Amino acid sequence: MDVIIPAFNEEGSIAKVIQDIPESIVRDIIVCNNGSTDATKSQALKHGATVVDEVSPGYGSACLKGISYIKTKDVKPDIVVFLDGDYSDYPEEMTKLISPISSGEADMVIGSRSLGHVEAGAMTPQQLFGNWLATNLIKLFYGVRFTDLGPFRAITWDKLLFLNMVDRDYGWTVEMQVKAAKLSLNSLEVPVSYRKRIGHSKISGTIKGTILAGHKIIWTIFKLL
Repeated sequence: MDVIIPAFNEEGSIAKVIQDIPESIVRDIIVCNNGSTDATKSQALKHGATVVDEVSPGYGSACLKGISYIKTKDVKPDIVVFLDGDYSDYPEEMTKLISPISSGEADMVIGSRSLGHVEAGAMTPQQLFGNWLATNLIKLFYGVRFTDLGPFRAITWDKLLFLNMVDRDYGWTVEMQVKAAKLSLNSLEVPVSYRKRIGHSKISGTIKGTILAGHKIIWTIFKLL
């Protein structure tokens, strides 16, 4: 199993994320350095991660860079896990995500914050509303019920390639879930915990980021109809 962590200016948190990933189940931790101007890259390397650089800004761009790197490997992973580099997710809960895949029960597993425990103040009101709206639109138009668009997720390598992901910014998570619904992947959600991130959010922490992300998520849902 390989782990992809998109990261932009996460020098204060990236080491904690890497250290909390269960070593026994992971082959490679790939930090996708998305144009950081701080010590994110050196901290990731210091703590044993592979670092690939993606200068084009965007969450999706960083994730796609990680996928491109895995494609160069002679031996591909059975499962790929995505999580954020800000330490808001609990990396040690990774075993909960991969268990249904390992047992053959699911192709993709979303870590749902809505079903788990969220620390007070960890999610903004606009994040909560955006999740509610987007997941209800997915249910309405695609007939699949999700409760969250959370970044912490696991998927088999072959199904990840099957989805042919293309979004380069805010629409990455919803694109994955909508395509999974359209292509009838076996998708499950498991409860995960969520805490206040270390540092400042580049999306929900700004009015501009919130508006752009919200617009892109809704546009992606309708674009893929």
